[in-house]
Amino acid sequence: MTDPVKSVQAFTLTLPRETPYLGAARPGEEPNAQGYLVRRGNRTVYPVFDRSVLVRVETRNGVVGWGETYGLVAPGAVGEIIGDLLAGFTIGRDPGDPVAVFDDLYDLMRVRGYTGGFYVDALAAIDIALWDIAGRQAGRSVADLLGGVKHPQIPAYVSGLPENTRARRAALAKSWQEKGFNAFKFATPVADDGPAAEIATLRETLGPQALIAADMHWNQSAEEALALIGAMAPHGLWFAEAPVRTEDIAALARVTEKSLVPVAVGEEWRTHFDMLQRIERCAIAIVQPEMGHKGITSFMRIGRLAEEHGIDVIPHATIGAGIFLAASLQASSALAMTRFHEFQHSIFEPNRRLLEGDMECRAGAYTPPGGVGLGVELSQEALALLKPL
Repeated sequence: MTDPVKSVQAFTLTLPRETPYLGAARPGEEPNAQGYLVRRGNRTVYPVFDRSVLVRVETRNGVVGWGETYGLVAPGAVGEIIGDLLAGFTIGRDPGDPVAVFDDLYDLMRVRGYTGGFYVDALAAIDIALWDIAGRQAGRSVADLLGGVKHPQIPAYVSGLPENTRARRAALAKSWQEKGFNAFKFATPVADDGPAAEIATLRETLGPQALIAADMHWNQSAEEALALIGAMAPHGLWFAEAPVRTEDIAALARVTEKSLVPVAVGEEWRTHFDMLQRIERCAIAIVQPEMGHKGITSFMRIGRLAEEHGIDVIPHATIGAGIFLAASLQASSALAMTRFHEFQHSIFEPNRRLLEGDMECRAGAYTPPGGVGLGVELSQEALALLKPL
């Protein structure tokens, strides 16, 4: 080890949005003083702005790597975990071996139950930054470090149709189809006329060849999920995402056994242990690793498990400045089972100015960033928006 970690710093980056994620607030969803609203369709909190936590790691020789994780709500919790605990045990370590650092940091809180949530989110940001440095030190991309690029381009599906009527959501999807995209996903909690009506309108608008998936947001019992999937299936449902509450593995087992539509899960998982608990009992068709919750190390472990079990990989798209999206594309391009990658157009497009690099999503596909490390840099505008935690 010739260039160990010298410093670890955490920041928030916040950007306003014209329309909240998933679309305009419905009656009863008015934001509170913190700018948080609760979607009645899934009882989950969202901010009315974009926000993430970024981590800057620097080595003694001045090599800088950036990581990113979720900061949608309570970002101070992530910042405190990084500043008070993880940073001190990262300084002095070799960034050329990020897997070893990840495992040691994960084990710090093993006997205290910190196997997920804010703790692993904070760890994910550091892990991404270390992989970025490892690539820069080696003069190679992260994808190269992970075994090489298997997908120079990754098919993308358009996710989220933030309009206030079913007809307008279908028209928005059609506008993206005209730009070369032919795979889509809608969110059932904001399908105001019901999921079956939503997919029927999308199918009529987009035609028989379009792929249309439904994000069910973990909000049903097994029987409720099967009934909703059954109602959507005649309209050619591509896959059903997150059909039951994530804690209820027995319900997931029942849905995956009975559903005639492929079931996709895994966005909210933090480590491959979450996957191991489920693949032994559930006939999962698609796994959806989310870089902002996992980091590159856990993301790849989940992807390798998917390869071993013949499960397709369709990563969830991160919501933030783009650092963890770049990391997700680097890792996804190195996994043989990657089939698609989510495209959060309402975030990627307006926030693209925060990054320098050649990462793009056009004509139905992502081009992963080139160059060393993650292949992207924060723009001057992004750097000016950072607030220390």
